Amino acid sequence: MKNIITSSILVLALLLPALATAHDFEVDSIYYNINGNEATVTFRTYDHSYYPFSGGYSGSVVIPATVTYNGITYPVTSIGDQAFYNCRGLTSVDIPNSVTSIGRVVFYNCTGLTSIVIPNSVTAIGVQAFEDCTGLTSIDIPNSVTAIGGYAFNNTAWYNNQPDGMVYAGKVAYKYKGTMPSGTNMTFKEGTLGIAGYAFEGCIGMTGIVIPNSVTEINGMAFFDCPVLTSIVVESGNPRYDSRNNCNAIIETASNTLFLGCDNTIFPNSITAIGDGAFSGCTGLTSIDIPNSVTSIGDDAFADCTGLTSFNIPNSLTYVGGYAFDNTAWYNNQPDGLVYVGMFAYGYKGTMPSGTNMTFKEGTLGIAGGAFHSCTGLASIVIPNSVTYIGDYALYYCTGLTSIDIPNSVTSIGDEAFSWCSGLTDVYSYIADLSSVSSGYEQFGDYYGSGRTLHVLQGTADAYRANKNWYPYFVQIVEDIFIGDVNRDLEVNIADVNAVISIILGGNDDTIAADVNGDGEINIADINALIDIILSGTPN
Repeated sequence: MKNIITSSILVLALLLPALATAHDFEVDSIYYNINGNEATVTFRTYDHSYYPFSGGYSGSVVIPATVTYNGITYPVTSIGDQAFYNCRGLTSVDIPNSVTSIGRVVFYNCTGLTSIVIPNSVTAIGVQAFEDCTGLTSIDIPNSVTAIGGYAFNNTAWYNNQPDGMVYAGKVAYKYKGTMPSGTNMTFKEGTLGIAGYAFEGCIGMTGIVIPNSVTEINGMAFFDCPVLTSIVVESGNPRYDSRNNCNAIIETASNTLFLGCDNTIFPNSITAIGDGAFSGCTGLTSIDIPNSVTSIGDDAFADCTGLTSFNIPNSLTYVGGYAFDNTAWYNNQPDGLVYVGMFAYGYKGTMPSGTNMTFKEGTLGIAGGAFHSCTGLASIVIPNSVTYIGDYALYYCTGLTSIDIPNSVTSIGDEAFSWCSGLTDVYSYIADLSSVSSGYEQFGDYYGSGRTLHVLQGTADAYRANKNWYPYFVQIVEDIFIGDVNRDLEVNIADVNAVISIILGGNDDTIAADVNGDGEINIADINALIDIILSGTPN
């Protein structure tokens, strides 16, 4: 829903956790992280005396185009998330031509900044990048910038001084300011290159929109909560988007993602995804027939479609985003408890009883974003080995949660998925290969991690200790579990005996979990040890 998503973005900005170990090196009082062969500017310090976070930079900062560390010279190509967050003493920043992107909430609340010049090397500016820079009166944005995240310049002197109507940031349609007249058919200035996130949020007067062929970047949620749209057209010849087969929608051509639709959209059978907020607020929708070609439904895709009573979930679906069906007639009519969309744990409805130990349906494929957001009654959760993803904010602020098991099947963990779980003391990760997992922003981030233990498979602790998405959030990482769970299905049973036999017969001796007796070899002795564990009911 709109309010939940917006509040999550604000929480990201206002409650950003940060760790003193998050930088790789420091040169001339600027801190950096290494990303491959490139360097990213990062925050300077975490100041516990100031809640929640002080970036630590002040005065004039000159970012170099290259920086040398341990004899290696790195080009400085980006300014990372929250790098100068809340640096109210910062008066100026010189950004070099080597930088191509400015991340999320980078200069949030830098009230001392009065002007900024973005070099023509930059192509993208992140969510809330300059929000609440109240003294910022002058912003020079080059034509190279095509992507701007939502609220990037909100509550700056520059934005506040703009007249009502469509506000442009360089060649990007940044935000419609003021109340849009009823019956507006929106057109853009010639040469418009992009449309920023939330550019038309809540524009209840917009009935039609024409996307010119010059636009190559439409940021997520650009048209969030535009309930009366009836006509959507992409001009012929646009290199990135189309409205194929007169579908009355915007489709990203290469990915076949339906980016924006309305009450009378016709779903082409060629689409493979429905994007974030694509139909949010379409109150006239009553039922939808999702094509079998669709594999993904994005965040807020059908949120606030209050008339939506029914929809089909194709067998092809592998992902359902957070809040995708919130405040629809369908969701509102669901009984309290864990609600499913197909085989996806979508959300917990109602008040969860204190001390709840959550279980899932057999074959559950994923946990949608925000599914258990603020379920303070949740005490423990064992995620089945069929789950492939845990969405953004999936277990955010589950303060009663004390332990969680993450299976080896998981390949994606979203932004702040387990953030602010103040009671979480033990995390059991069955993930054997961290390189196969996509990790979101601050997946365990909060201020409560000092007493937390991460339990991992034998032989994997070093990989976890080297991974920034894991090690900063745990006081210790130990290899103390899963001996005997050879097939990693979260159980020790006869299936594991069969798995050991297959390993022995196949000559594959690199499966650490199969060395049940810990003697460094995999043979008949491990089968006997495993049988003893099963019979005793006491796994090692």
